[in-house]
Amino acid sequence: DNPVERDRVRYELPEVAVPELPEDPAYYPRVLLAAGYFEAVYFSDEDKSRVENYQANAKRIALRETATDLNTYLKTLQMTAILRPFDEDGMKRIVQLISKTNQFNLTTHRYNESQVRDFMKNDQYLTLQVRLADTFGDNGMVSVVICKKSAEEWFIDTWLMSCRVVGRRLEEVVFYEIVKSAKFEGVKKITGVYIPTERNEIVRGHYLKLGFEALNNDTSGATTWSKSLDNIEIPDLPIDLL
Repeated sequence: DNPVERDRVRYELPEVAVPELPEDPAYYPRVLLAAGYFEAVYFSDEDKSRVENYQANAKRIALRETATDLNTYLKTLQMTAILRPFDEDGMKRIVQLISKTNQFNLTTHRYNESQVRDFMKNDQYLTLQVRLADTFGDNGMVSVVICKKSAEEWFIDTWLMSCRVVGRRLEEVVFYEIVKSAKFEGVKKITGVYIPTERNEIVRGHYLKLGFEALNNDTSGATTWSKSLDNIEIPDLPIDLL
């Protein structure tokens, strides 16, 4: 209940939800219930295998501690990814990720199942659901992308990823798949926006790292970024596509 300690946890562990609590402990239950931490919009396959995922992640951490460098560690994981458009099989998990993901979420747009299904059926949108597996197990669906298409420019409306796989270069794999699809349709550039919240600081520099240029900032702190698709070289990444 110490505000200094809460700030430290937020800084050191951005994946942990740290609510602001009132001085009177009698109001704690009300604050926690209102935050929605314990609400389950959907119960997905990933929820069912949560214990196995924790155990597999412990093995990944142990491997990371013995690896000589990050690249060696990532290659040793022998990661594979599956990227495909939204479908009914993945619907519950897609909606769950959109509803719950806060840290690695560029815009924090929230969409319900009906809206997600509209995106899925609309040819004016590129949709991606991303699964990641490695030598220790299947991470399940860990990333979602929604892009609005136009003739010469695609706009990234939603881009989010589970914090469980941050640092594995999956975001680069996703980006270059967007690039391939856009170039195939003759698109000249991709645009995205970063809308800051209290919990998505870890993606403030996301577009900059991918080579985007900042176009403008508005009064809310949101930044629009743009990337020309001319002369893009796809690097060697430690994830194989299936």
